[in-house]
Amino acid sequence: MITVVGTGTGAPLPAGVLAGARLVVGGRRHLTAAPVPEGAEQVVLGPLAPALDVIERHLEKDGRVVVLASGDPGFFGIVRVLAERFGPGALDVRPGVSSVAAAFARVGVPWDDAVVVSAHGRDLRTAVNVCRARAKVAVLTGPGAGPAELGAALATGGAEECSRAGAAASWPVAQFPAPLGRVLVVASDLGTGDERVEWVSPAEAAARDWGTAVSVVLCLDESRALGVVRTVAGPAPAPSRWALEESEFAHRDSMITKSEVRALALARLGPRLGDLVWDVGAGSGSVAVECARFGAAVVAVEKAADGVERITANARAHGVYVDAVHGSAPGALDRLPDPDAVFIGGGGHELPGIVTACARRARRTVVVAMAALDRVPAARAALADAGFTCDGVLLQSSRLAPLPGDVTRLAATNPVFLLWGDRTPVSDEGVAQ
Repeated sequence: MITVVGTGTGAPLPAGVLAGARLVVGGRRHLTAAPVPEGAEQVVLGPLAPALDVIERHLEKDGRVVVLASGDPGFFGIVRVLAERFGPGALDVRPGVSSVAAAFARVGVPWDDAVVVSAHGRDLRTAVNVCRARAKVAVLTGPGAGPAELGAALATGGAEECSRAGAAASWPVAQFPAPLGRVLVVASDLGTGDERVEWVSPAEAAARDWGTAVSVVLCLDESRALGVVRTVAGPAPAPSRWALEESEFAHRDSMITKSEVRALALARLGPRLGDLVWDVGAGSGSVAVECARFGAAVVAVEKAADGVERITANARAHGVYVDAVHGSAPGALDRLPDPDAVFIGGGGHELPGIVTACARRARRTVVVAMAALDRVPAARAALADAGFTCDGVLLQSSRLAPLPGDVTRLAATNPVFLLWGDRTPVSDEGVAQ
């Protein structure tokens, strides 16, 4: 049997939990603080594979094994690895208070509606995108993905830009504003005499060296910190409907992506929590807003100043956040963080260059809506040249429209060609890990 004990957030070790242990595994600070029985072998956790091999040897001899972990070891912790190797039946888990629960408790904020994302040993960009899209996020940090890096990404434009240029890199806030009202709560050394809980702006977090004692970082929109009463914990559910009616958005002279086109575009874009989506030539921002409703972080690029205001107003009306950037593509795209998916709804004669620029940066998908069919070949070629597999469809729809005399006719909408490209996955064969 492997006894897994959560510790490190102030709760003492259960009495007698180490009695008779022949092997005690844990971080150096856990082993130093624990009353390890005399004669018991100790393994300091670093790489997991050697520790798991030692555990297996002791289990074969029926030796008692105790694993010391931080907080709740079943929450982004070692329980998953142990269960995969030895089976859930071999584990006796004694959870402690997770760093996430402790941090929210310290600031007096409920967290049943919080999103928890791990940046420990993972790509920071996912955490950055979740923090941009959601009002209440807990980020589990790690080396190279701490409060400074997270703050720099939120205060500027994204994790990739910060990794290229360093935490001090930035560009004018008007070009890429940080999420409105976001504050970082950095909790360090939770449960110890050195515990600190500090409220800082993303820019302030970026300017400091936080060391290695950070337990967790909360990213909060203070205006929505309390949230609403929920039945299901975790991130908000996906919207119950999409491809909203054009009347649900402010727009100019019917310059809006029609709902039928939006429905298929959303299906091809696949926006989800943790993604970053560009809406280029956003117009009213209807596609941007719909992607944000699915949980994606969204940047809407629009060359008309009044269009930027309209996008912001539409996002606010639907209760989501969209970064509205005033500028013309492709130049305005240069300093934006790399997207997962891109929707291109405008471009005119610049369209081939815009598609090329987007295809060069998109990680997964590019979707292009065109009313002029003579632009389809160049857009398709731009996607193919960038290594995308392409497909498309001409959308022609007719809507029910009333006629005098209580009868109905079919009113045709303008046909639109929707082209999409998906990046061909690159094989990992032969790549050193």
